[in-house]
Amino acid sequence: MLRRIVLFSAAVANLLLVDQLVKAASVSSLQGRPPVEVIHNLFDLAYVENRGCAWGMLQGHVWPLAVFGIAVMGLLIWKRKSVFPRGGWGVLSEILLYAGILGNLIDRLTRGCVIDMFDFHWGVHHFPVFNVADSYITVAAALLLILGFFQKDGGKDAEKGRGAA
Repeated sequence: MLRRIVLFSAAVANLLLVDQLVKAASVSSLQGRPPVEVIHNLFDLAYVENRGCAWGMLQGHVWPLAVFGIAVMGLLIWKRKSVFPRGGWGVLSEILLYAGILGNLIDRLTRGCVIDMFDFHWGVHHFPVFNVADSYITVAAALLLILGFFQKDGGKDAEKGRGAA
């Protein structure tokens, strides 16, 4: 049990470190500079301070969003057995979600904003700029949705089907 907790915590910490290193690199190399074109008319690296949440909503509400992040983390930890399916994919989604929430929470608490840098666009049409932590959260949410489609409900439907035949 202790070994699992240590491995789980190390995985979250490593993903969190990647997020924070990418953000630090963005601050040092992109802040105050124009976006860097990586793929013409598709992908740039840009420095963006997001003082809101997803898609720039709730701009200027840094502290309420930080409190919300802490509350969500607490709720997820408290209800983890009912939120995350058992098995490797469930554990992976849990690790990704915790690392993503913590990555953006650290930014809000230490910088007063979340640092974003990945700017995908098609010509002048831009997808909201995002960061590594946002990617973790998105992948975790998608994984949880996919796992939800395959989640068994205790075998009740299977038993009903056999009984009716």
